[in-house]
Amino acid sequence: MLPPFRAVLFDCDGVLADSESIANTIVAEEITALGWALTPHAAEREFLGVSLPDMLPRIAARVPFVPPGWPEAVAMRITAELARSVRPMPGAIEAVAALAARGVPMAVCSNSGREELAMKMTVLGLAPFFEGRVFSFQDVPRPKPAPDLYTHAAAACGLPPAECLVVEDSATGVAAGLAAGCQVVGLLPGLGVPVVGLHTFH
Repeated sequence: MLPPFRAVLFDCDGVLADSESIANTIVAEEITALGWALTPHAAEREFLGVSLPDMLPRIAARVPFVPPGWPEAVAMRITAELARSVRPMPGAIEAVAALAARGVPMAVCSNSGREELAMKMTVLGLAPFFEGRVFSFQDVPRPKPAPDLYTHAAAACGLPPAECLVVEDSATGVAAGLAAGCQVVGLLPGLGVPVVGLHTFH
């Protein structure tokens, strides 16, 4: 049983949005085109939870040349495909709605770009539940695994991090939540573990 918490801070991809496989496929194709052959599974293993700008040093070490504007171009391609194809994770909408019905403050904290994140929240119909507390890595000085997103979100909820529960699916995100001083639940990626029962912990 988790200790009591007063707010829930969600990661997006793999927690609320079933978007990881789409993004991993595109990232693998784009990196392979640069000269580092990756499958979608290998891209997930290498970059799960990592922002596109933070991927660059690893990619640059393995390919002859990374064109200027490459992260932005890849982000645009991912956003366009997700706008057509993104679906909610099993139980995600039910969990968010149940928490909202109980008056639990919530926020989204994602290493996705701001435009992509806003689109996913709108397409999935989740944006109204978060009352503007939807934060991209572009909203803070440092992306995950730094604690900035989660300390920022806790402050936006009007609570100290220790009273917030983080829900994550990557080691990068779990590290960020722990560094912020939050309670953290880690979901196993790829297993479709539903978050519908989350509100029963409160």
